[in-house]
Amino acid sequence: MSFYINNNNTCRPGGLSGNPSNGLCEKALIEVTKVFDACRQQSIESGLALPLTNFTPAGPTLPLTFISATTVQTSPAAISDVIIERIDQRPNFANVSGTVTVPIVVQYRDANNVLGTATSSITVPVSVLMFVPQPSVTPINVEVFATFTATIGTISADGATATVTGCLNLIIKITADVDILVPSYGYPNIPPCQQTESQVCPGPGELPLFPTAIQ
Repeated sequence: MSFYINNNNTCRPGGLSGNPSNGLCEKALIEVTKVFDACRQQSIESGLALPLTNFTPAGPTLPLTFISATTVQTSPAAISDVIIERIDQRPNFANVSGTVTVPIVVQYRDANNVLGTATSSITVPVSVLMFVPQPSVTPINVEVFATFTATIGTISADGATATVTGCLNLIIKITADVDILVPSYGYPNIPPCQQTESQVCPGPGELPLFPTAIQ
């Protein structure tokens, strides 16, 4: 069982049916990352030169045949040198510019038909018009998420550089970490997992699943 498997309990996440105010029991103060604005930018990057490092396995046999270049999922993109230039006629809007660096992993096949990978990065400038709230004690952040995919490319004879053409997708967000007061249905009822074998611990649990407060 889970939230969505064989679970008809009303105290679970999911779509609303009937009166949405039924079951509201508190006003909860939660700490969240609030997104004030976001936009998506897509471009075809042609002839990108990617310096290659960190070959795995080390010392591949040249020449190398390019297979693909993609973003590194464990190393998110970053934006630096951010400049926020507010528009006088519309003070809540600004031109947001900066430099986005996207970590890349390049997959290749060496002369001995051994598959391998090397790392690199893409650096691109961005300049977009966005809604930016007024300054406050809580800092405003500019965040970026990126994906890059290339299946067209070559690797230089010395294996030092890959030249690729691919699709770059950027999502730029204006965010802030804030406290928000929201209506709440209270804690969810978390059911046991549906398992192929019985793995239930004997005896009742010592502690409740969530903390309680006596008023």
